[in-house]
Amino acid sequence: MDIFEIANIIKNNGGNLYLVGGAIRDKLLGKEVHDEDYCITGISTEEFEKLFPEARLRGKFFGVYDLECKEFAMARKERKSGIGHREFDIEIGNKITIEEDLKRRDITINSIAEEVLTGKLIDPFKGIEDVKNRKIRATSNSFKEDPLRVYRVARFAATLNFNVDENTIEMMKMLKSELNTLSKERVFIEFKKALGSNKPSEFFNILRKADVLDVHFKEIYNLIGSTQPEKYHPEGDSYNHTMIVVDHSAELTNNLEIRFSALVHDLGKGITPKEMLPHHYGHDIKGVKIVEEFSNRIGVPNSWKKCGKISAKEHMRGGIFNKMTPAKQVDFITNVSKSMLGLDGMKIVVASDKWREEQPKDIKFDILGKQILKKVDGDFIKKKYNIKNEEIGEKLRQERIELLKSIENKN
Repeated sequence: MDIFEIANIIKNNGGNLYLVGGAIRDKLLGKEVHDEDYCITGISTEEFEKLFPEARLRGKFFGVYDLECKEFAMARKERKSGIGHREFDIEIGNKITIEEDLKRRDITINSIAEEVLTGKLIDPFKGIEDVKNRKIRATSNSFKEDPLRVYRVARFAATLNFNVDENTIEMMKMLKSELNTLSKERVFIEFKKALGSNKPSEFFNILRKADVLDVHFKEIYNLIGSTQPEKYHPEGDSYNHTMIVVDHSAELTNNLEIRFSALVHDLGKGITPKEMLPHHYGHDIKGVKIVEEFSNRIGVPNSWKKCGKISAKEHMRGGIFNKMTPAKQVDFITNVSKSMLGLDGMKIVVASDKWREEQPKDIKFDILGKQILKKVDGDFIKKKYNIKNEEIGEKLRQERIELLKSIENKN
């Protein structure tokens, strides 16, 4: 059964069917629509279930159904009844209009509907104009009823590259006290989507502007005002540097583990004593614990956390690889290659960190590393020295050092 058949059945029984939300926004932006959500007016849940007995109810209170791999929701109104993201009284009924349903939504660009049978657009809050102007604006004052909308706005700013209306920023500020009521799972979902955007820095910049960055992203907030030597960092403090680095990583890879590693590589700078600034001695080692604390708070996958910790610990050595002794180079290659981030991931982190050089020609540890790891492995050592497995370790290291010396001497 296609969507027009469904719409006609609803129409013939006194109701109407609308395509709503992100699908309309994406169509207006000329983007491919992946998820289609529909809103039903004019009929009750009981009538809908009789008309479509194959529809599967998703939860008891929201009147949301799965049908033909699409989401169908009964038009509803919401009223805040407590603190947090879940405390709402829901009203569902066949008298609720599409305009009333759109009013409960977070931002105007998500508060547009299209009547399925006629193609008519319903836009009571000027969302189409905001799409054209690339603006994110709260649909109504009810925006202030749901703290999750703070992170949704910041995420949309990053994924759509839209500006956020100043009045909406003020509403976000008012929700600060409720942000800690959100589960880390919900925070992580928005963070993950923002990290997957073309410009992840916008997520953090909007949260900073709304004065809420320090709630769930305190380690990143702590980078603000953490000055760096101007000779090496004309871009400003550690926060500005980190934003540039994560955006550069987004240009180099779609891998979220690597992007996360770029984001957290300098978190150790956030705890540098003021009297030590603009220098950050030992921030790489200190950063490992900070990455772990940050990762645990927002609930990133364990693989992300492992990649982030090796990024914090080893990125400095990756940046000065050519200046290290062959022994230290081999130890760096060995440690990074064994990690989940790997040599290729670390190469992207270091290249993003050295952003002023665009594609730094002197970053070659990935190529050299793969070369020596392939040529000098456990089997090579066993054959050359006729020794047992437990005796391989140090011999393996020494042979790799000698090979690296010979390679570099040739260059």
